Amino acid sequence: MRNEHMERLEVLVGPWRTTLRNAWFLEPAGLEVPGTATVEWLGDAFVVVRWVMTDDVGKAASEMVLVLGRSDANDAYTALYHDERGVCRVYAMTFDGARWTLTREDPDMFQRFVADVGAERIAGRWEASEDGGATWRKDFDLDFDRVHPS
Repeated sequence: MRNEHMERLEVLVGPWRTTLRNAWFLEPAGLEVPGTATVEWLGDAFVVVRWVMTDDVGKAASEMVLVLGRSDANDAYTALYHDERGVCRVYAMTFDGARWTLTREDPDMFQRFVADVGAERIAGRWEASEDGGATWRKDFDLDFDRVHPS
C-alpha cells in the first residue's frame, strides 16, 4: 500500500522530454541541451527519476538518477542522487503537488532545485551557493515536457 504522501508524487510519473538551458557554464550562451527523463514507481515505496542529457549526435552525455522517498517519523521527503561521474548526494525534498524543491547544505556547496509542477510541464531551475546560502547563482533552467505515447 502506498503512503498517502508518496502517492502525491504520481503526477511526476511517466516519460518526459527535458531541456536544459541558460547554463552559466555552457558555451555558447543560449545553448539548449535536450534529454529525456523517465519517472517510475519502485514498488509502492519509492519513485525513481532517470534523466539523460544527450550530446550533439544524440548519445548519452550525462546520466543522473534520483530516488525519492519519505521518512514518516521526520514528516519529510528525501532524495538520493547519483550520476555517471560517481557523485552521490542527499537532498531534502518538499512537494505540495504544485511546487517541488530539492535542497542540500553540504560543506562543499549549498544547492537547490525549485520547480513548478503541472500535469504536462515541470518548469524548474537549479541554483548554487558557495557562501553558505548568503548569495545564490542560477546554474541552469531545467524543463520537463510530458511525452504522450503515439
